[in-house]
Amino acid sequence: MLERMKQKTAIIIGSGMGGLSLGLRLQSLGFQTTILEKLHAPGGRALVHKAQGYTFDMGPTVITVPHFIEELFSLEPGTSNLSLPDFPQSVLETKRPLTGISGGPNTSRYVQIVPILPFYRIYFDDGTFFDYDGDPENTRRQIGMLAPQDLEGYERFHHDAKAIFERGFLELGYTYFGDVTTMLKVVPDLLKLDAVRSLFSFTSKYFKSDKLRQVFSFETLLVGGNPLAVPAIYAMIHFVEKTWGIHFALGGTGALVDGFVRKFEEMGGTIRYNAAVQKIEVKNGTATGITLANNEQQGADLVASNGDWANTYLKLIEPKHRRINSDTRVKLARQSMSLVVIYFGFKANGLEAEKLRHHNIILGPRYEGLLGDIFHKKALARDFSQYLHLPTLTDPSLAPPGHHAAYTLIPVPHKGAKLDWSYIGEDFVQRIFKFLEGRGYLPDLRQRLTYSHFITPDYFEDTLSSHLGNAFGVEPILAQSAFFRPHNRSEDIKNLYFVGASTQPGAGTPSVMMSAKMTARVIAQDYGIKL
Repeated sequence: MLERMKQKTAIIIGSGMGGLSLGLRLQSLGFQTTILEKLHAPGGRALVHKAQGYTFDMGPTVITVPHFIEELFSLEPGTSNLSLPDFPQSVLETKRPLTGISGGPNTSRYVQIVPILPFYRIYFDDGTFFDYDGDPENTRRQIGMLAPQDLEGYERFHHDAKAIFERGFLELGYTYFGDVTTMLKVVPDLLKLDAVRSLFSFTSKYFKSDKLRQVFSFETLLVGGNPLAVPAIYAMIHFVEKTWGIHFALGGTGALVDGFVRKFEEMGGTIRYNAAVQKIEVKNGTATGITLANNEQQGADLVASNGDWANTYLKLIEPKHRRINSDTRVKLARQSMSLVVIYFGFKANGLEAEKLRHHNIILGPRYEGLLGDIFHKKALARDFSQYLHLPTLTDPSLAPPGHHAAYTLIPVPHKGAKLDWSYIGEDFVQRIFKFLEGRGYLPDLRQRLTYSHFITPDYFEDTLSSHLGNAFGVEPILAQSAFFRPHNRSEDIKNLYFVGASTQPGAGTPSVMMSAKMTARVIAQDYGIKL
């Protein structure tokens, strides 16, 4: 139990997964917390789009590490669980469910979470595919069919990725790199594990097959990372998924967001919508509150931003208060790529389940070349790869009877490319529909289509207030990892904190929940709260 303290107040800017997770943790620490959301509904990147009987998650759809969620739903005022082990033995020994409900007892009071198999169906440009489900025997069987020469390499990759997972995730995952010394202590281990070279280079040590190099490196694209540039420590994603599986919230990720909002309000927290923050107030080097776009002011003992890290500094805080995070430094940070996401509803013909699964990765004819175009040349290529999400194979309630709700996500350059999406967007969408139809993924799609809507980098910049329209925050390259990644505690301003995709440890739903726990621990330390 926490020691009694005079109740202090906290403001969180943004109700994304990070903001909601931190809100729950601050309420458990005894803060009276208000979340201010610019949009009309919660979720941030996980906003929900509803139209004509369809329900579309606009952002994250892949849920891993369900015990992180259970931990949040287990919080109560005065009981923070911050002092408990991050990975208790009971969690490590729990066999991931193949069917049924995969959420814990407290989670199930708010939302139903179910396992998804396979995790992904990965289609190659020649029409062959690889079903990744985390089962080593099934993986070996498929490698034996696809590239038997790589079976021995898989055994070595499996061994080395496990070592990275155990050190990089289980032991160091919650390490807050607030100073250089903390980082220097772990460098020898990372070098020993060969975890600092690029992920694609790392996988290429083990696999001769281009297809398998793609299978075991593509996942970082789902957190905004270029497989050619992210450090090999991200090989741990393979084991995170293998250990705890891939899951889906019935009703969509929006149902999980709604569960967090309900829990937050039950714990006494307040959330306000249509409440855009235009300024973080700073006095004598200390954050004292915020000013809303309507000029309303609200004071607080601490302010935490779940908004875009770069735009928080560039647009909400006057330069005179930012010696370390100056305009120059913030603008030099490399931002992740952006996305075009197409949400569409269509009449079912019964054949979708033969070709597709819940999560589908459709790779184009180029891998390294396409990644170079997106991340370095900032060019819109004629070819593309995409993630096709078909949740109605799992939860038919997301569409009218006899229909499917889907979205397909295509990585594109952020707005540093200076592409006019208002001009090229519709044509790009039609190219995607034509591809899905012509390649047989969704035959006669345009005839069966009953609804479509799409977002581009403009949406990320204008609606979600992301610098350069980035979709995942700061790009996870080696030079922007650990101590060199934006800090969860501001180096410039006392009582100002950050949470979310751009902060430590990084992007992705589980990492964002981890960032909330890391930030809450820093706040407890700063406020002398004994756990």
